[in-house]
Amino acid sequence: QVQVVESGGNLAQAGRSLRLSCNVPGLTFGDYAMGWFRQAAGKEREGVSCISWNGGSTYYADSVKGRFTTSRDNAKNTVYLQMNSLKFEDTAMYYCAAGIGCGQRAGDPEPDYYNMDYWGKGTLVTISS
Repeated sequence: QVQVVESGGNLAQAGRSLRLSCNVPGLTFGDYAMGWFRQAAGKEREGVSCISWNGGSTYYADSVKGRFTTSRDNAKNTVYLQMNSLKFEDTAMYYCAAGIGCGQRAGDPEPDYYNMDYWGKGTLVTISS
């Protein structure tokens, strides 16, 4: 059974930064694209970012572009989400997932994700205004 474990969620003030981590032991990590998603209370889940298997390509939702950065360390089976200039509306449960690939069509507000088969249980980010 593949475990996906997110961490780093916390309470932070608007304007501050947080870094989320997602560790996936037991997976051939370098074979997978890694996505970040979030779901706020009462809202549908939305895609936040995605990074290709080797880190060569990254994709972001319009709502976080310029503020969030995703990166990965394949030697550590870990993907990161650096979140800067946090806003109240970034408050959500953040999930990490591993899948075949990702991309983003021109003009689309969110990345496209392909076969995200492995999901974590999430880490909570709460931003106070």
